[in-house]
Amino acid sequence: MIAIPRCLSEVNMTDFKIANILLDESRQFYTTPLLYYRSARAIFPSATEDGAWRLVGPGSFDFTTFFNALSVNKWREYTVAESFMLHLELRGAACTVTQTRTDALDYYSHKLPDTARSVEASREWQTIDMSLVLDDNDVMDAFVIDAEGEIELRNSYYTAQVPDGSIRTIELALSTTTFKKEEFIRHNIELVRTKIVETDELVSKHFRMYVVDNGRTLDAEKLSSKNITVFPNDNVGGSGGFTYGMIKALEEGDVTNILLMDDDVEVSPESIIRTFNLLSITNEKYSEAFVSGSMMNYDEPDQHWEDTGHMTVKGNYMPDKPPMRVSALNEAIACETFSYEKEIFADLKQRYAGWWYCCIPVSTIKKIGLPLPFFVRFDDAEYALRAKPRFMSMNGICVWHLVFFMRYSAAVERYQVTRNGLIGQFTTGVAPLTDFFTEINHEIMIELSKFNYDDAELVLEGLEDFFKGPKFIAQRGIGEKTFMAANRKKEKLLPFDELREQALKECKVDIYDLSPNAITDDIPMKKASVGRVENVALRTLERKSLNGQLWGDLKPFIDSVPVIHGVGWSCQEGKLFGADTLIAIDNFNKKGIIRHKNADRAKQIWSRYQNDLKYYRQNKERLKKEYRASKAYLTSIDFWKSYLSL
Repeated sequence: MIAIPRCLSEVNMTDFKIANILLDESRQFYTTPLLYYRSARAIFPSATEDGAWRLVGPGSFDFTTFFNALSVNKWREYTVAESFMLHLELRGAACTVTQTRTDALDYYSHKLPDTARSVEASREWQTIDMSLVLDDNDVMDAFVIDAEGEIELRNSYYTAQVPDGSIRTIELALSTTTFKKEEFIRHNIELVRTKIVETDELVSKHFRMYVVDNGRTLDAEKLSSKNITVFPNDNVGGSGGFTYGMIKALEEGDVTNILLMDDDVEVSPESIIRTFNLLSITNEKYSEAFVSGSMMNYDEPDQHWEDTGHMTVKGNYMPDKPPMRVSALNEAIACETFSYEKEIFADLKQRYAGWWYCCIPVSTIKKIGLPLPFFVRFDDAEYALRAKPRFMSMNGICVWHLVFFMRYSAAVERYQVTRNGLIGQFTTGVAPLTDFFTEINHEIMIELSKFNYDDAELVLEGLEDFFKGPKFIAQRGIGEKTFMAANRKKEKLLPFDELREQALKECKVDIYDLSPNAITDDIPMKKASVGRVENVALRTLERKSLNGQLWGDLKPFIDSVPVIHGVGWSCQEGKLFGADTLIAIDNFNKKGIIRHKNADRAKQIWSRYQNDLKYYRQNKERLKKEYRASKAYLTSIDFWKSYLSL
């Protein structure tokens, strides 16, 4: 393949820095270096000069990675950039610098031999500026350094050549909301202060950070400094805290974009720098797009969970992309090229960006108003679904987030999710393709089938609070009050030490003898079934009878007490079938509970649910009218200033 340079416009061009070559002393760098470079040799901070890094050659150092390759396909799609350059500063042994490229189907980077630049050995710093040779099929382009011995690298970055006068004036505000996550917040404040505010990066002159402290546990005076302000606040949840930041940004007057970021994350300051640079040179098509940063796994830093997602027809939050290990080059490429089958699956058009890292134009806030007062969950999805923006996402723009699956909360997943989806849909008309009752019905049935009566009732609590209408959720303090009530009502799990004693006595099961797969795996429905058709029939029987609690005499497939996975979305139907007693284990948090079948309580909850459905059918249009009429007020500054006691 012949690499064809892109032609430059006749207009005069400006050189604009867009991304640093990232080598840092973060936890992620040392635990997962393949996110940053590929080499059989090591890279360390230099002991002789601040900001320089030692490449311990001889060896080859390939920077075609998630953080250090330039996603040329995205920069060319989103921005006015017409060409790109690589700037390197190095000294030490003789070496050769060669550009690399990748296309959508590559597993390995390819060197472009014609771009090779030889650098003689020197004790003085030498500068290399290379124009990147681009092909129309390029996805990620970078460089390889082949060193004959040890070299040092510093102050290296990519630039874009953009038409004169095309650089936008961006004033960026970062708003993070926290509730008793002091360790994370202090660390992120320090990263922002040292890696952004106190640097000579362009963003440092156009940046401020708001920390909205819903728990009032931070020393606001001590942690606030130049361009960083901590605001003590009532516990109004994520939606209230982020709205506080939006209002502050509106009141500043000059803020053009606000970056919303969760508290239980570790931020890469370079992600914020790249976000600012990206916004500065967007083309007209993406001038009001949301920047959706990737959610990476805090415990396994190369695991990419999500950037954008969509609301399914069944009422589930679904990442657009499958989980990826982006330390592998082909997966990092896939992350940049993943296509959305919107023509096949209509609900893929119902896209949203999560507020773990989401940058929103202030012009959007002025146009569509503020978020709804949800406390937690669905605030970010509803806002994006209402705004219907374009989205920009890119390798190297991300945060590391504590993973959701290890922190299951019935107060969130059963109460908040049930209530907020319906409120959002009825108030602003979002997710028109979604029937939230599909998921509500599923949740009630599986919780009752698992004898988790407390959490099944939380679903009904959420549904019935939705029935109370917009005046109910508009009450000051109601978000915290209802959420705390849900936390009190949810099923209470026992620590393993307490559970073990009980399980040995009642069930003859030693939970310390269990393997992870013994908890999470299901068993086949084999005693009374052969083939897929009969399995489907038995599953239908189990669901419709609520595991024999409404009617029927279901016989279990095993004689021992089943051990099931104790998170809400798990439904191990083979183990559940016909059981009278279950042991539910949350192995992530080393807790669990023994559940006993209570058909009378199951019937009571099911009857209550049927009455709720009847009430919904009779009052649907009235509720829709009331919620729609409240939209302007609930999303207004006047409402939120009162709600936040500002």
